[in-house]
Amino acid sequence: MNGSQNKIREKTLILTHGDSDGICSGALAKSAFPDAYVYFTSPVSLLDKLNIIEEVETLIVCDIAIDERYCTELRAKLEELTEGCSLYYIDHHPLPEDCKKERWFYHDTSLCSSELTYRVFEDRLSEEMKRVAIYGAIGDFCDNTPCVKNWVKDWDKRSLYFQAGTLIQAILQKGRDYEFKRTLLEPLSKNVIPSNIPGLLELAREAAINEESIRLFVKEHVEILRNSAYIVNTNNSISKAAIYAASCGQKEVGIAAEYRERKGAYDLSIRSRGKTDLNRILRSVAPKFGGSGGGHPVAAGARIPEGSLKGFLLAFDKKIGETKEVKLNENQQDCS
Repeated sequence: MNGSQNKIREKTLILTHGDSDGICSGALAKSAFPDAYVYFTSPVSLLDKLNIIEEVETLIVCDIAIDERYCTELRAKLEELTEGCSLYYIDHHPLPEDCKKERWFYHDTSLCSSELTYRVFEDRLSEEMKRVAIYGAIGDFCDNTPCVKNWVKDWDKRSLYFQAGTLIQAILQKGRDYEFKRTLLEPLSKNVIPSNIPGLLELAREAAINEESIRLFVKEHVEILRNSAYIVNTNNSISKAAIYAASCGQKEVGIAAEYRERKGAYDLSIRSRGKTDLNRILRSVAPKFGGSGGGHPVAAGARIPEGSLKGFLLAFDKKIGETKEVKLNENQQDCS
């Protein structure tokens, strides 16, 4: 990255999320714009990154949810940037209620960002790059769309899932190692299959062994509430732990919380196995405990202050039950 005084000065810049969908989205954007520099960021950090951008001609943002706390400021900053550059904001997360779609905003909650990114830049991409979009779709549980199901027909589905699994597990194993993710994104942008990227198979194997230890730990220590099950401080992947909390606790919703000392708060990963809209519930409950949260209806996250975790978990569980009751009453009225 060039520039001084912490300013970002790149002709073409890609800002993307660091999970599998974000990496695949970034790889597709990089394939469309090979000279672009890739920077990993998150919803809470995006505005800070945008404020230090200078002289960019093409800006691509992939798989970064709009943080409702900064929605107005974010839109104003992005509009300011469009005066001097071509902007593509590509995302699939539910929008804050007051957020308006702009001409540069490519948004669809029914798709993953990887599929959406391919479709936005299709004219610049090889058809074989659909495979990278499929990896992202599998990683984000969005591989059942009409488009992805049609794309899958061009390959052996079993091989696709092996390659996607290798990629997803390796990313989880490396955690927040963004330099690793940047070196991973480069070969993906050139359609190198994950199993041919040096070191990835061994990382995936380590992740698989680690996942089994997570499952067994959760099975032994899971806490069960009326509508959800949770696990605290696995010192491991919280997304995996949330999945197994729901499974081992035999509840629709699983929650995994990990304490972050530097933040003085717990980071939560939450997964639903049913129709509970986690995003909607989190946006209403988390702020009451001084936290924030959101994401997708069946996969979301939150950050809750240290002393508020137990209260949040109980209130969140209660809200799940209330939501179920409302849906049940609506269904009964529809049938009458």
